[in-house]
Formats: sequence, structure tokens, C-alpha cells
Amino acid sequence: MLNEKIIYYRKKNMLTQEELAYQLNVSRQTITKWEAGIIYPNVEYLIKLSNLFDVSIDSLVKEDDCLTLETHKIEISELACFLVKAKKATYANKTNKVNSSRKESHDYSYQENNYTYLDSFFGAENFSGQEIVYKDGKPCWSMNYYGRVIGKNFNGDFLKEVLLQVDEKSPYRGPLFYQKGEYLYLLRVQGKIDFFRGVEEIYYQTYKVYEGFIQGGIVK
Repeated sequence: MLNEKIIYYRKKNMLTQEELAYQLNVSRQTITKWEAGIIYPNVEYLIKLSNLFDVSIDSLVKEDDCLTLETHKIEISELACFLVKAKKATYANKTNKVNSSRKESHDYSYQENNYTYLDSFFGAENFSGQEIVYKDGKPCWSMNYYGRVIGKNFNGDFLKEVLLQVDEKSPYRGPLFYQKGEYLYLLRVQGKIDFFRGVEEIYYQTYKVYEGFIQGGIVK
């Protein structure tokens, strides 16, 4: 159903009803009625929704192509919320370290309700790792990452502080931009939480002292 798809793609794009309404220049009540199936968007707004969600109009209106949250068995906003809690409660906060799952790995884990988070990595100045989220005991999301220190003024405590700023709109590493004193953190991400890749950098004054690379998405 069209109303289910509007809900699905809105949440997939990490938008509230108010944010979607603002981008389409309609009222929040209109979005509520669309999502409840009380009224339906006209052709003009179907085109706008198609462009905003980066999907074809056919995929929005065809019932046999319905992509409900139940079909995906994972609620995007729920996953993002859990990821933020897990990241803030593990490596960045120096808590919830667990026994190594692989030889010489550094592992952190966090659990809430039916979700479990595991972060496992190797190395220090040059490091490589993977974050995995399990739902009901089955893997549902994963992110691989690699980072390396390339300048003598790198500050590991600054990176941990950055990672504590993670939010639900960008639940990967740190925020898109964070600055403190002479340190600057930048994150550039392509895609959404279900399929993405990105680059993070730390600058001291005008010199790049760290770079990292991420990629991941939904596992099914």
C-alpha cells in the first residue's frame, strides 16, 4: 500500500513527519493522513516523494513491490537509536569491554531488549574492525572500518570525544562536523544506514593527522 511505503521511506531517510512536511511544503497533518491512508498524494506530490526518496513512482504505487518495515524485519529508526546507545556505551566511553572473540582482537559489546551490538577491531595507530548488530540473535546490520594515524599531533582522546557525539541522523562514527580547540573532525558519508560508505578525517590546525574509511549496511 502507498501509505505503508511513505512510512517506510520516510523512516529509512531518517525523517520525522514534520521534516517531510517541511520539505514538501505541506502540513504535518497532511503527512499523517497520507500515512494513515485517509487521503493520497496527487501526481505532483508523488513526483516530489519519488525525487526525495530517490525511488521510482512505480515502486511507490505498485502493491506487489511493497517494502514495509515488517518485510525488512527491521525498523530503521529503531536500529539507529540502538546504534547510538551502543556506541556511546562501549569503546568511546571505555566501557563494556568483553573477552576477545578472535586472537588479539579488542572487543566491546552492548545489549538492549532483542538487539545486541559487537565492536571488534585489531591494531592501534593503524586499526581495522567491524561493528555488527544482531536482532533476535541474527545479524541485521554491519559496518567495516579502517583508520590510520598520519600525523604526530593526533589525539586519541579527541577521537573518543568525537565518537561520543554520534547521533541518530548519522549513526556511523562521529557527527559530520566537530571542532574543539585546534582539532577538527569531518565525516563525509554517501548513502543511508541501509547501504553506505564514508570517509572521516581529523585535522590539527591545518594538518591532517588521521583518516578513516567506513562501509556497511543492512544484512539479510
